[in-house]
Amino acid sequence: MKRVVVASSAGTAFEWYDFFIFGALAQTISKVFFAGLDPTAALIAALGLFAAGFAFRPLGALIFGVIGDRLGRKGAFLATVSIMGGATFAIGLLPTYESAGILSPVLLIFLRILQGVALGGEYGGAAIYVAEHSSNRQRGAATGWIQSSASFGLLAALLVILATRTAIGEEAFLSWGWRVPFLVSLILLGISVWMRVKLSESPAFAKLKEDGEVCRTPLREAFGQRENLKRVLIAFFGIMCAQGAVWYATFFYMQVFLGRSLGLDEPTVNMLLIIMTVVSAPLYVFFGWLSDRVGRKPVLLAGMLLALVLYYPGFHLIARATNPALVQAQLTTPVVVATNPQTCSVQFDPAGTRRFDSACDIAKSLLVARGISYATARMDGGSTSIIAGDRSIPVATGAGLSGDALKALKATTSERLAGLLSAAGYPAKAEPRGINYPLLITVLLLFVVAATALYGPQAAALVEMFPTRVRYTAMSLPYHVGTGWVGGFLPVTSFALVAITGDIYASLWYPIFFTGLSVVVAALFLEETRGKPLEEV
Repeated sequence: MKRVVVASSAGTAFEWYDFFIFGALAQTISKVFFAGLDPTAALIAALGLFAAGFAFRPLGALIFGVIGDRLGRKGAFLATVSIMGGATFAIGLLPTYESAGILSPVLLIFLRILQGVALGGEYGGAAIYVAEHSSNRQRGAATGWIQSSASFGLLAALLVILATRTAIGEEAFLSWGWRVPFLVSLILLGISVWMRVKLSESPAFAKLKEDGEVCRTPLREAFGQRENLKRVLIAFFGIMCAQGAVWYATFFYMQVFLGRSLGLDEPTVNMLLIIMTVVSAPLYVFFGWLSDRVGRKPVLLAGMLLALVLYYPGFHLIARATNPALVQAQLTTPVVVATNPQTCSVQFDPAGTRRFDSACDIAKSLLVARGISYATARMDGGSTSIIAGDRSIPVATGAGLSGDALKALKATTSERLAGLLSAAGYPAKAEPRGINYPLLITVLLLFVVAATALYGPQAAALVEMFPTRVRYTAMSLPYHVGTGWVGGFLPVTSFALVAITGDIYASLWYPIFFTGLSVVVAALFLEETRGKPLEEV
């Protein structure tokens, strides 16, 4: 049992490492592969590409779910780790936008899709493999190690990035050092494949095969039979919507909020994420163990409710603890964009193909790039100004300008905006001496508790919902639609909401909606399955 847990968890951790490097390097990726865009559009494009990997996870869930239910668990997740490791290593060899132009992000998109497909087949296989080996009374604690593998993968990614940055310096890291974390994955791939080759098939599937009851049409049986489809829908709406919202708001959008909205430097953000990740690792196992004692449903609901209560006050407290000067400036000297609203666009363009060259769009994009909240006031006559207190600067339109001329106009306006904000008391970045670390870390760890209480018992709860014949397929799809679509699109959608509204807290609408939805569905429809023998499902 120990070998099963270690090999499965380690392999999953290596896959999460491969996947999480991209999220942790979102701002660097935006500079390397989207250098032709302005900073706001580049970051949205990079976050959109991060989301693209998640978008294809349900496809991987279907492909490898069918393989796992028809041919066995072991072969399916051996294939997934090989594809993931190969794609990640290849990203480290890609040319940059500066050297290859549009070919660079195109190749990156292709490899990102391969990563998403591979990860779509990984989690279900590893969780099911461990669950089908464990005893009924210890299934939550055993599968909790699979949940903790996500934190080990994220921790490894953050440590490798931080060590590389520290060793070679920021300039070299941006030039070539960003490749190192991707290339290191080749070593991890070798270890993972070696460990998994030594495993045998799970006893539940082996018995199914021996009895001649292996499902030949898992897709039809999982989603075409009413009872199984009902369970898939409850798993998605009652558990996975909240999982995608809570976990990715805590561990991914939090990085964007701290770095872009609050002006905290990247090394400090990485250190805070490392602390959160280290604390989270044992909590997954603890809450899995707790669900073996008190039940899956109460622990899952407790995590959802804690997150729901925390979102708004928690993010406000984080802002006050991280950059109190910014919060004070926004209270005493709010920024206003005075413009004709008809000239303003919805600045959500993950493909980076639109110019956003009106004076209104230029003003708003520059403010969002600095993490500044703003209000919009109507100004007739076609002119646009950014106002802070009793000071203001005019903003010229870029319509009709060439690409270089538009870039120069934005650079000039950005310099004038910096002077305006400085005179109004807005800090250029978070001052290290002003950071209230005890308050900041306390609030961050409360979010960690919510995320781990929800994620810890999740694997056991999902495994116990579906019969062995279709478990891989039926469990994997709702999991990866929830984490892949709800969670994966959270960073890019939340940041886009900030760009659209001008309010750095508008990003919270997205996770609040999906978490609230799961609370209602879980409370009404989720059945308790603690200790249930898998052969009786």
